[in-house]
Amino acid sequence: MINVAIIGTGGISHAHIKAYLQFPDRCRIAALVDIIPGKAQRVKEQYGLDADVYLDHHEILDKDIDLVDVCTPPFVHAEISINALRSGKNVVCEKPMAASLEECDAMLKARDESGKKLSIIAQNRFRLPVRNLKALLDSGMAGKVRQVTVNSLWFRGHSYYDLWWRGTWETEGGGCTLNHAVHHIDMLGWMMGTPEKVTSVLANTGHDNAEVEDLSVSVMEYPGALATVTASVVSHGEDQALIFQCEKAKVAFPYSVYASQPQPNGFPLAEPDKAFEEEADAYLAALPPVPYEMHVGQLEDVLSALENDREPAITGEDGRRTIELICAIYKSGSLRTTVSLPMGKDDPFYTVEGIRANVPHFYQKTASVENLEGELSFGNFKKGEK
Repeated sequence: MINVAIIGTGGISHAHIKAYLQFPDRCRIAALVDIIPGKAQRVKEQYGLDADVYLDHHEILDKDIDLVDVCTPPFVHAEISINALRSGKNVVCEKPMAASLEECDAMLKARDESGKKLSIIAQNRFRLPVRNLKALLDSGMAGKVRQVTVNSLWFRGHSYYDLWWRGTWETEGGGCTLNHAVHHIDMLGWMMGTPEKVTSVLANTGHDNAEVEDLSVSVMEYPGALATVTASVVSHGEDQALIFQCEKAKVAFPYSVYASQPQPNGFPLAEPDKAFEEEADAYLAALPPVPYEMHVGQLEDVLSALENDREPAITGEDGRRTIELICAIYKSGSLRTTVSLPMGKDDPFYTVEGIRANVPHFYQKTASVENLEGELSFGNFKKGEK
């Protein structure tokens, strides 16, 4: 039985709790921690958990805990994860991994020195259509990738940034690029690796109660390919997409394939190549099923990694790669320059202090409330799933 401690009982923790409760024979939520008095206790009662309640994560470091699950605001992800690893506990940490590459590297060092496991939440990799998109690209049937469009489009009302930790570089660590597009940037990195160069523009177009960006547009240069990444929390409809234009066909999520065939004059025939679509459909139909999706899928994988003493599917290195791309976006957009990768330890955007000293502060945060009512949403991925 794996004993789990959940640190931070805000909105995202509920997805984690519900996931663990699907595996009562494999794990037990043994502790809940939140710095706001009474908050963890209310969550305990909401789910009828047999868990101890604490105000400080340090209090669980000497307890019989196998897995620490970090669901706090981003600015303390590194501190809590490192303390847990050093105390001999495995860690799964919500996105983003940390607010800087320096913190990511410190987390990886603590993992290596402790011999424990570290996984960073990237739950969209466990969605069936995302797995299928990755499989189609890896199969090579569409040929070499030439151009990628990544639309990380979300909608967040003005009050979203009134929550106490959101909207400042100090506590949220960034805006929509770090905390929303992190999902899509992770998927891009998973499918394409790290680009050679990044050029970006940052803006705040609709949230004058936040220091951070609510919109960014980036161009990423790969050998023989370009990717455009739009991160937004001002997009009605949240029409999110990953579109790969390849040598032989387009493959995309939400699921879409299209293979154009040229006429002698180079213009495309009116109808697509149906044979490619049939081949792609047959290939996907033969893949194994995905038994669990989203947070349930990733946390089940973490439990399995502990039970079988293997690495989790999503590692600390995966989380670091995503943060490096985001730090490159912030550097490029802040300094109005093209950034080459990898970023070195002497780069001012390697550290939290360097990032805070160089990024734009668009507006002053004007409100700070303890809680906001309403449900969380995880993106408009339902259209055209396959």
